[in-house]
Amino acid sequence: MAHGEIQFIAVGTPPDEDGSADLRHVVAAARNIGKYMSGFKVVVDKSTVPVGTADKVRATIQSELDARADAARFSVVSNPEFLKEGAAVEDFMRPDRIVIGCDDTQQGQHARALMKMLYTPFNRNHERTYWMDVRSAEFTKYAANAMLATRISFMNELANLADKVGADIEAVRHGIGSDPRIGYSFLYAGCGYGGSCFPKDVQALERTARDYGQDLLILRAVEAVNNNQKHVLGNKIIDRFGEDLAGRHFALWGLAFKPNTDDMREASSRTLLRALIGRGASVAVYDPVAMTEAKRVLAFDFADSAAALARIRFSESPMDALHDADALAIVTEWKSFRSPDFDQVKAQLKAPIIFDGRNLFEPDAMADAGFEYHGIGRSVLTRT
Repeated sequence: MAHGEIQFIAVGTPPDEDGSADLRHVVAAARNIGKYMSGFKVVVDKSTVPVGTADKVRATIQSELDARADAARFSVVSNPEFLKEGAAVEDFMRPDRIVIGCDDTQQGQHARALMKMLYTPFNRNHERTYWMDVRSAEFTKYAANAMLATRISFMNELANLADKVGADIEAVRHGIGSDPRIGYSFLYAGCGYGGSCFPKDVQALERTARDYGQDLLILRAVEAVNNNQKHVLGNKIIDRFGEDLAGRHFALWGLAFKPNTDDMREASSRTLLRALIGRGASVAVYDPVAMTEAKRVLAFDFADSAAALARIRFSESPMDALHDADALAIVTEWKSFRSPDFDQVKAQLKAPIIFDGRNLFEPDAMADAGFEYHGIGRSVLTRT
């Protein structure tokens, strides 16, 4: 506090029991700032927080100043982060946009000048800063994540229909993505999104809307579609092998919710493992990075059944996981999974069957290689 003229609050905001963002850590940081600050301070909300949080931070700091009869001035700024897990350093050094919300008071304008100076090195190539009011900046972060989650769920719902009508969702993706009004980003069908951001931010935005008497119907559907999508891969396996999987053994590639991270929060692999293990199967799993975290998380998931947890084997390599498996399921799109030695894959499996939850491979190429291939939205009725 003695050193920093600009104070960043960058603490966790996990979901509370009712789906709203838990602001205890944000408020605790604000209280400490108010308790120890002297002179003018810019207090920056960097954490992902719901609209109106700056007001709570401001009130908390002011109450601490009042308690010690200090007339120090300050301004609360919203500067949400847009970092992607697995690419955080690159996103920080080369941001595609910098969103800053300041108020129109004298202190707010002083804060704007300091924030502009702070971010000058990140704007040398071109201006990346978007200035707005504080509440709009807070809203922008949630709106961005909600839009991306919506695109994912939209494509997943279409992929499930494509399976039924005999269309190829990848061809559809190229067809609609070529429209510049749509673009290609976040149009990949799969087995659902996870992680710490999309699930909790969609829920928090829904909760904010309810607090203001509005029901966000689209976001409610986005969340429901995603929850259902996490069961699609398991349902495909059950349709193929039957409800009773006792005596069946499967290989699973990918445990983290996305590549380049070990984050297991809301990961689709956890849903699939519960479905397979719950029906009596055993599963050999492999992830290039997330094995340690997976052991911790899965011990929690199966805490009520040591016997069930014992049917999960943590493998040393992708090929080790395949040994004597009835089929391979792919849940995370790691680059190392994109071009395996298919002859070796076939040799390790009991039968050449792949359930591809991320559409890494082409159905025709897999059929030519002798595999029974089940993608997401790629079960075309006829081959051309």
